[in-house]
Amino acid sequence: MDLSIIIVNYETYDLTKQTIESVINHDQPFEYDIYLVDNGSKDGSIDKLKKRFLKESEDGLIKFIINIENRGFAFANNLALQEIKSKYILLLNSDTVVVNNCLEDSLNYMNYHKDVGALGCKVVLPDSTLDKACRRSFPDFNVSFYRMTGLSRLFPKSERFGRYNLTYLNEDETYEVDCIVGAFMLVRSQTIQEVGFLDESFFMYGEDIDWCYRIKAANWKIIYYSDAKIIHYKGASNSKKQNKRLTYEFYRAMYLFYNKHYKDGYPWITTAATYLGIWGICSLKMFKNYITR
Repeated sequence: MDLSIIIVNYETYDLTKQTIESVINHDQPFEYDIYLVDNGSKDGSIDKLKKRFLKESEDGLIKFIINIENRGFAFANNLALQEIKSKYILLLNSDTVVVNNCLEDSLNYMNYHKDVGALGCKVVLPDSTLDKACRRSFPDFNVSFYRMTGLSRLFPKSERFGRYNLTYLNEDETYEVDCIVGAFMLVRSQTIQEVGFLDESFFMYGEDIDWCYRIKAANWKIIYYSDAKIIHYKGASNSKKQNKRLTYEFYRAMYLFYNKHYKDGYPWITTAATYLGIWGICSLKMFKNYITR
C-alpha cells in the first residue's frame, strides 16, 4: 500500500463524512486505505458512518477501529499505526476537506525527496486565510515569550519576533520548518520506525509538535509544502461544553513539552518563569470563559 490515512472521529458525523468523501470522490492515482478510528462517540455517529461507507468497508478501502472511551488523539492514532504497513501514513483531521490533487502532489514530493520525514500542506480556513498553525517553530523559551507577550502579533514580519507561526515567511512558498500541524501530517513509515509512535501523554494538543521534535532530532527534514492544500473547519469538531477541558489540555501540553524537551537545558529560574506563564495564562483563560458563560 502506498498510503494509509488515519481519521479520528469523535461525535462529528457530518464533518467526518465530508472529510472521507473529499478523499474517495477524487480519482487517486495510487493505492491507499483509510483507518477510521472512533474515539468513544456516544451520539451514534460511528454507526451512521459504518452505514454510509458500508461498500467501502466491504471492499477493504475503509477499516473501522472502535474505542469504548476517548483516551485522546495520540492514543487513537496509535491504534491505527500499530496495524499499518504502508509506505506513508497521513494523519488527517475529521474537520478537513482535501482539495484537488493534494494527496498525489504531497506523495510525489516525498518520493523525490528521500530526506523528508514528514510533510505538511498549506492549510486554509473556510475564509481562505492561512491556518497559522500549519507551519511553526519549536516553542522554546524565547519563541514562547514573544508569543505570550504579544510581540509576535505586533511584529509579524520580524524574523525574530514572528518565529512562532513563521509569519515573516511567504505562505505560498515551500521550505523546511520545525513543525507542522496534526490536521494534515504526512509521515514516512521508515521515519516512524525510527522515532516511535505519538506520545500518549498528550491528550489532544502538542503530540504533533512532540513528534516533529523527535523526527528532526533523528535528522529527518520537515517540510511545509504550499503546492498542496486542505480546508480546515477549525474548531467545528469541538463542543462548546468542552471549552474548559480544551483550554486545560492546551496549556497542559505546553507544560509536558517543556518538561520533556527543554527543562534540563534551562536554569531553574527560567523554568519557574515558564511554569508561571503557562499556568497563569491558563487560569486567566479559564476564568474568562467562566465569566463569559
